[in-house]
Amino acid sequence: MATVALTAENFDEATSKDGIVLVDFWASWCGPCVRFAPTYERSSEKHPQITFGKVDTEAEQALAAKFDIRSIPTIMAVRDGVIVFSQPGALPESALENLIEQVEKLDMDDVRKQLAAHSH
Repeated sequence: MATVALTAENFDEATSKDGIVLVDFWASWCGPCVRFAPTYERSSEKHPQITFGKVDTEAEQALAAKFDIRSIPTIMAVRDGVIVFSQPGALPESALENLIEQVEKLDMDDVRKQLAAHSH
């Protein structure tokens, strides 16, 4: 599956469903973003069960602000509607694959319990 452009209109719908969504916050003028794009694309082809989204921070400034994106590229992982990872910096392919593996292994019931405990 190729990458999907995420916008303010479709972001919540795309990230609220069950499963894993990776989000790449990027801009066309950002050198590291441009260099990371082929790695992200290759990974999307290896993992058709995962949605690989891209947010153009120039076109979607409100969305970037909503998630306090201060440095790009920033990679965010959402599983079953919960943000489980967000970190600036282009990842090497091995690190991106490792991130996917870690997100797949998460016990989401445990993650929700931890979130509930911290929200009080």
